[in-house]
Amino acid sequence: DICVHLLTQVMSQHKPSISPSFSYEPLEETLDLLPRAEKMLIGIPRETAFQENRIALTPDAVGVLVSNGHEVMIEKSAGDGSHFKDQDYSEAGAQIVHDRATLYQAPILIKSAPVIEEDLPLLQFNQVIISPIHLSVLQASILQKMMEKRITAISFENLKDDSGSYPIVRSMSEIAGSAVMLIAGQYLSSANHGKGVLLGGISGIAPAKVIILGAGIVGEYAARTALALGASVKVFDNNIYRLKRLQNNVGQRMWTSVIEPRLLAKQLKTCEVAVGALSSASGRTPLVVSEDMVSNMRPGAVIIDVSIDRGGCFETSTITSHEKPVYSKYGVIHYCVPNIPSGFARTASQAISNVLMPLLLQTGEEGGFEKLVWKKAHLRSGIYLFNGALTNYHLSQRFNLKYTDLNLLMTSSS
Repeated sequence: DICVHLLTQVMSQHKPSISPSFSYEPLEETLDLLPRAEKMLIGIPRETAFQENRIALTPDAVGVLVSNGHEVMIEKSAGDGSHFKDQDYSEAGAQIVHDRATLYQAPILIKSAPVIEEDLPLLQFNQVIISPIHLSVLQASILQKMMEKRITAISFENLKDDSGSYPIVRSMSEIAGSAVMLIAGQYLSSANHGKGVLLGGISGIAPAKVIILGAGIVGEYAARTALALGASVKVFDNNIYRLKRLQNNVGQRMWTSVIEPRLLAKQLKTCEVAVGALSSASGRTPLVVSEDMVSNMRPGAVIIDVSIDRGGCFETSTITSHEKPVYSKYGVIHYCVPNIPSGFARTASQAISNVLMPLLLQTGEEGGFEKLVWKKAHLRSGIYLFNGALTNYHLSQRFNLKYTDLNLLMTSSS
């Protein structure tokens, strides 16, 4: 009882009292301030080099950007190669520009072909350029001029998404892989001086035999398309993991092998189509098919060397163009066009646009490209010039130019 009495006394002493003059006010909560959205002016020139038919933004993508408050300038006839008309872009809200120099004054420039010598005098200081970068034709003089103009440049090939993959490269590889079998079927026909063989065969007649060198994305989509057309497919690659992944992705058991010269030569002797789809992390594609192997192939067979932009994997391969795509050597038809997706420009343009449009929207929402790159570290792999500093180590080694670490630049500019 004494304990209860003492406890009651203590509690009564500490009883909270409420004063009528006391006012209740909510405390302020500190929230993250959203960056101020930036209105962007984007320029898209008409490409005149590299037989480029693609355009980096479709009219639908331009419409989305314009409705979000951005301005888009497009050079007259820029979309003709992809069968997008000036009227399509005009109706989407873009400004059609006739003067190339005026278009190049846009702070953000989006090209579907690399920067060339003719572009350099038109480039502006502190411009942002998003374009491909063809290593085989890149010149040190072009890089140096861009560095002098303190340009920030992003390459399609090295642009990563949230998952760490390369979305534009993957899309172009899927297009190239699917297209090669359609091209092969076309050049096997008698009208194109081929063997006059139907790729898939028919009832009672064996299908054509297809050899694919490389089990990457191009090889996988070439195999998918060949199998869908009914062809017999054999895939060579020295990477066992890639061969396993290809079989899992295609969903059926396939004839696969490592690249063993004698076995490869034997298979090439009896095939109707050979596809070169080997890739190389850096430098030239490995040359795995000798001239002697090609000379032993059947007359009228078709070689399609997708790797030609990095040197090719057939010794007899020489770069061709969309105007003159094939030549014959030892009676074997060679198709060695380096930019196959450009031949299917509308699909390729839509694939590129699907990646770039959301990226540009994010850039505007974050208040500029530098702020976006600060928050999205995966985008840094695509940057090879940052405010004029060369941030790609391989390019600095190749052209003996000063290399600067991008992460250090980002830290110092923050």
